[in-house]
Amino acid sequence: MPFACALLLLLLAAPAPLAAQGSKKYAGPRPEKADVPYLLHASKLIELEKSTAAESKTKEGTLYTVSGAESPVKTPVPEPIFLFKADRLNPDRLTLYRMTVRGGSRTLYFPEGGRRRKDGPRPVFVLVTMLEPGLYRVEVNEPLEDGEYCLSPEGSNDVFCFSEY
Repeated sequence: MPFACALLLLLLAAPAPLAAQGSKKYAGPRPEKADVPYLLHASKLIELEKSTAAESKTKEGTLYTVSGAESPVKTPVPEPIFLFKADRLNPDRLTLYRMTVRGGSRTLYFPEGGRRRKDGPRPVFVLVTMLEPGLYRVEVNEPLEDGEYCLSPEGSNDVFCFSEY
């Protein structure tokens, strides 16, 4: 009988450490502002350059332009990690694109319809992980080439830019 009591106590106590592990809180740096991605460099956060891309339409497609040839926010990390405190924006709706520098501006060109669509910019794959309610980790899952990049919420002209070097 004492063995059965000891076994019962052991079985009842065993799930407690597992439950404690599951509720581990994020203890790293936190973004100051909501709805703005921050570049994570070790334990330091760098706010991405926020801008609104100017949109111009032609019969062949849509061109989005951001002023300035390069972003003031730079990273040497080929697969950068961002932290994002969500309020109005859904981090799962952020898309990462490589921009083209033309005439002192950064541009994205989306051709209209048909087979030209394959000539448009290819989104870079990112993985979004919830660290805790309202706080997300956005990881680039393929090495980035040197250049200009922007994260943009789907359906918006807002862009959050950075340079890879």
